[in-house]
Formats: sequence, C-alpha cells, structure tokens
Amino acid sequence: MANSSIFASDAVFVSHETDQDELLKNIYDHLLESGYVKGDFLSHIINREHNFPTGLSTKNLGADLPNIAIPHTEGEFVNKRLIVPVKLENPVLFHNMVNPDEELEVKFLFMLLETNPDGQAKLLSQVMDFLAKTPVEELKHFFNFTDPEVIYEYLIQKF
Repeated sequence: MANSSIFASDAVFVSHETDQDELLKNIYDHLLESGYVKGDFLSHIINREHNFPTGLSTKNLGADLPNIAIPHTEGEFVNKRLIVPVKLENPVLFHNMVNPDEELEVKFLFMLLETNPDGQAKLLSQVMDFLAKTPVEELKHFFNFTDPEVIYEYLIQKF
C-alpha cells in the first residue's frame, strides 16, 4: 500500500463544527496532540486560509457532489507529511480558491500537511487526481461516509 504513508488512522476526522476557525482549531488540537504539527501551525493555517482561500467547487466533477476545501500552510509548521481527511456533518463556509469573493458551503476537507516546501503541489495533485479518477457515484458514496475508520480504509484502498 503505497498510499498508506500519506494517511494516518488517527488523523481522519468527522466534525459537527459550523465555524471555519473553530473547525481548524479542533483538527489542530488533535494533530498537535499526535505530534503531526507544531504549536504555531494553527495561526498560520487560519491566516493562510483567510488570505489564500482553498475552497473548491466540485460542480465540474459531477452533479450533487459536495464542495471541498484543501487547507494547508508552510512546511515549517508541520512534523509529518499527511493528507488529513475531514468529513463535515454541517456545511462550513470557505472562500473559493478560484474566485475568492465567492463563499462555498464545504462538506469535506483534505487538509495537506507537507514538510517539504516543494511537496504541497504534489499532494494537491494527488487529491485532484483522486477526485478526477474516482467515478461520480463512488465519490458520492465516499463523501457520505461518517465513520473515520471507513474513510481511512477507503482512502488506503482507492487513493
């Protein structure tokens, strides 16, 4: 399993949060406790999200898919290279990466943790490839998973 190294079973989340900053804080708390990020990660990921939004519309992938966001920050605040999947039970507003004035209701995050300054583009590309190559009906099913273990197992097999 080549992809097992970019996912960790203790870094997959399901959140009921409705506020973007609180959502990022809750994820950060778990990631910090697990040693995946450094103490100053939170302020940097929030600031980066406010200045360089990461929300993405999935309309071009297929009808009825939830919007996603791909929050990330510089590698100096990260201890381990990971993609952190987060299912959102409630939509959380993120600004659109392509059109920052537009707000999107996001239902799933792929948070990127990358220690190598040049590696974020590769992780982002892997997420985009996964979305593009997975059949729409399968993506709909995946985005409805509510068990972190099921999300983790699916990504290990299919990513």
